[in-house]
Amino acid sequence: MSKSKRALAVKPIDAVDWTGVGVQRVEHDPAAQIFAQGDPATSVMYVEKGAVRLSVLSHAGKEAVVAVLDAGHFFGEGCLAGQMHRMATATAMAPSTILAVEKSEMVRQLHAAPAFADRFLTHMLTRNIRIEEDLVDQVSQEVLAEMVGTTRSRVNFFMNKFRKLGFIDYNGALKINNSLLSVVLRD
Repeated sequence: MSKSKRALAVKPIDAVDWTGVGVQRVEHDPAAQIFAQGDPATSVMYVEKGAVRLSVLSHAGKEAVVAVLDAGHFFGEGCLAGQMHRMATATAMAPSTILAVEKSEMVRQLHAAPAFADRFLTHMLTRNIRIEEDLVDQVSQEVLAEMVGTTRSRVNFFMNKFRKLGFIDYNGALKINNSLLSVVLRD
């Protein structure tokens, strides 16, 4: 099983204790939109039951699925970091129960309830690790070329140059040597 397949199957470490937290519980049918890209970002969501797909729509109209979340996962947490609008569209993939916590209530809970804050932090760190693993698994020279607007052969040239300079290790899987890159970026 590949890392990206394992990542989708990651189960939450601990159940969230919702005692004393002001939440709105909403039931969604399969294919129901929970929120749309561009909607105001005013709350953090939690999948109590079911599954949610997060997708983004490019300016060219192409949709890309960026995450599939099952029960026990938070989403929409960008509002806590100052996002004014949703960066993705959230859609129920199965009959789902979603808990919505308004931003102010979430901030209050993160400050007042250490166990709740620990659970949320664990979620954020786990998601970050999963995203990094998925990117390493899925980034190809062709994708990099599309991202930066050049050709695959030009990307290949720079990948080989960066490998020779020791910035990366690249043998089918990409490993970035952060300590070397941070020295270059500071200069």
